[in-house]
Amino acid sequence: MTTTSHRNSPASNPAGGTPGRKQPTAPSRLRTAGPGPYPWVMAGSISVAVLGSALSLNGVLRGWAWFMPLITTVLVVSLTLAALRALRAQPLLATLGSFVSLAAVLTFTFCRQDSLAGFIPTTGTFTAVGRLIKRAAETVVSESAPVAPNAGIVFVVCACLGLLVILIDALAVPLSMPAASGIGILAVMVVPATIKPQSVGLAGFLGAAVGYLLILGCSHWFAPDARLQSGAGRGAGQFRRSMVTGGLALALTMVVPLAIPGFETGTFPEGSRLSPWGTSNGLNPMITLGNSLRSPTGSGRITYATSSSAPLYLRSVTIDHFDGETWAPDDRTAQRRAGADRIETGYAVQGEVVNAVTSVSAGQFTSPYLPAPFAPASVNGLNGRWTWDPDTLSIMSTETTTRAQRYVVFSAAPKVTAAALAQATAPPRSISDDFLRVPGNLPDIVRQTADSVTAPAGNNNYAKALAIQKYLRSGAFTYSLQAPVQNGYDGNGLSVLADFLTVKSGYCVHFSSAMAVMARAEGIPSRIAVGYAPGRLTGESVALVGQGSFPEYEVDARDAHAWPELYFEGLGWVPFEPTPSRGVVPDYATESSVAGNLSTNTDEKETLTTPAPVATAPVPIPEVGTPAAGSPGVNPLPAMAAAAAGVLLLVAFLCSPRLSRIALRRRRLGVKPRDDTDVLPPGFKDPAPELAWAELQDLASDYGVPSTSSETPRHFSSRLRSSAALGESGGLDDAAHKAVTSLTADFERQRYARLAVAVPAAAPRIAVVRESLRNNARWLVRFRADWLPPSMMRRWARALGAPFRAVGALGKAVGWGAVRGWRSLSGVLPRR
Repeated sequence: MTTTSHRNSPASNPAGGTPGRKQPTAPSRLRTAGPGPYPWVMAGSISVAVLGSALSLNGVLRGWAWFMPLITTVLVVSLTLAALRALRAQPLLATLGSFVSLAAVLTFTFCRQDSLAGFIPTTGTFTAVGRLIKRAAETVVSESAPVAPNAGIVFVVCACLGLLVILIDALAVPLSMPAASGIGILAVMVVPATIKPQSVGLAGFLGAAVGYLLILGCSHWFAPDARLQSGAGRGAGQFRRSMVTGGLALALTMVVPLAIPGFETGTFPEGSRLSPWGTSNGLNPMITLGNSLRSPTGSGRITYATSSSAPLYLRSVTIDHFDGETWAPDDRTAQRRAGADRIETGYAVQGEVVNAVTSVSAGQFTSPYLPAPFAPASVNGLNGRWTWDPDTLSIMSTETTTRAQRYVVFSAAPKVTAAALAQATAPPRSISDDFLRVPGNLPDIVRQTADSVTAPAGNNNYAKALAIQKYLRSGAFTYSLQAPVQNGYDGNGLSVLADFLTVKSGYCVHFSSAMAVMARAEGIPSRIAVGYAPGRLTGESVALVGQGSFPEYEVDARDAHAWPELYFEGLGWVPFEPTPSRGVVPDYATESSVAGNLSTNTDEKETLTTPAPVATAPVPIPEVGTPAAGSPGVNPLPAMAAAAAGVLLLVAFLCSPRLSRIALRRRRLGVKPRDDTDVLPPGFKDPAPELAWAELQDLASDYGVPSTSSETPRHFSSRLRSSAALGESGGLDDAAHKAVTSLTADFERQRYARLAVAVPAAAPRIAVVRESLRNNARWLVRFRADWLPPSMMRRWARALGAPFRAVGALGKAVGWGAVRGWRSLSGVLPRR
């Protein structure tokens, strides 16, 4: 009985090849119906990238309660995109479907009670979304990191990262720009890199890097180019190239930040980096003040020397706008006046005025607000354009910063005494009601505390202010930088203030906010000043022009401070110090200086503990922008690291053409040709001869024999073999001539033959041609071919010019469209 082998039966040979021959595996993938696993793998890669980068937000948001809603949002949007692409939906339809799924999952997660069927948005849903966004805005303005993950801030995070999934998918799939997806991932990490003291963190960086490499790998593996899908370029070689690319990217990420100033501790991704607005000032300086105080090492060092008899507070900005949830600076742009060489107060001051001159060197401190003692009458030596506010006397610039500024401040502050404060008119008459505004939702604990504390003071505003200060500096309260973070009230809103008065532990932001709000509740105008406490002596002295020699003080991020200022008629704004163990309590604010009927007991006057001034030879005041005399030497390690990083970057830049050319050659010659046992599917061409031909053309171009678009392969081969670059046939270079001939024949058969034919490996023949070209070239040509290969430089030039060509093509298309539209419109309009 005769049996037929199932292996050799026609049914087992769908490719139609000869029975018994080895069947191809990778080419059959090209004929598979449907998109296959590509949409699902890409969706998973994008999810890993977004969620991995979101790991860096831990520390911006407290805890991990926010991460589960984010996982749900990202997965729902990613799977929706994958499902629609698996169903072969049009790209625009898939994107619209992802927006619908994002709206549905956000509605179901955050606005279920205000929607139809729990996930269909209604008008009530939009109202609820407005409340969530408002709550998130209040959190951003009023709280410092890490913020409590309330519904508003989590909603905004989920919505933004859901939109990011859609953006990355659009770049990677329909636009075929997977490398550009890194911009979206980088946008996520910018937030923690700016806000968190420990920057992005290793977990967030690795998660983002792994996700990004997965996106690139998925795009490469499932690329529509048949040469990349043939299977020849995959395997160990492709994996090795991916690992090399990823390793180089990670290495550059670690090295490049060394050349970028701002990393004070460690390096990226865990190094501590200064924010663009400095260490304690930003859009709302109250936000980052706590982080500056918690900085283990002082940064943003400022030095000053003053003719004042006591060390000074340096004020950067005045916080006077209180909307019920947050204290924030009111820059009053329309009221600001240009030029800081002449500053006038917006209110009348009676009595004696104390004049002082102070020289300030801002150093590396970077802020739009200028640190200056109160009350500045003029500032000389500033670079750039600066403006000042008549109501607060705060000095700021929208065009430059304080970095490297050296300037002299002439100040004229009223001499404040306890007797003058006790006789001040109440209520004040010449002050705006903005400084008296108290929100209607003031917590009961705040008003009750203010009333009970100031009850013995009667109607005297000065006695009320002293009573509030004494209460906050009493033993019932403790100074702590960590208690507000651990108990979830690190900020300056009303709810934060209520928690602070309950826990009775915090730092200057909480003490100053509490006194300012309680003062307003008792009818006393108040505001908050943000800047620096007096600081420490450096042991040096500076000679001020026409004033003599005075001791020099220094402050840094650890001296960042906030204190309340209360307004008294005839004296203006008077500072108080309610924060225990910080700053200096003024003479007029100590109870020993108050009349007996305004106090119940006496406390010792608190003073700043600093060493006595060290007498040194006077030093002339330096020019603006030059190093201060006696300043400590610059640490050479960061400069050396930056120089080394710069050298490494320069070497990498100079070697990049050579390395890119070597990588391209290996990628081309790494594609092995089909052997004679392979059965190729109909219409499939072996990519190896074409890639070898491209390498031969680039090799000839590098050694001075470029190809032209008008000549045939055979004509180019003949011109190369007859050129002096390849030497003469029949001699030492005969093998190179034969190699060029065989490579040309392989390419012609691959391009024009009807049936696929097995070809030998191209790498040995290319090596023979390259060796012959090198032997026949001068040293200058060899140097150019090795380090500045013309083929690679032209490729880079085309890549750099692609955006400009695209813009030109777009403009041309728009122009022709307008012309055709006008012609069409002219054809249908009646002519006169």
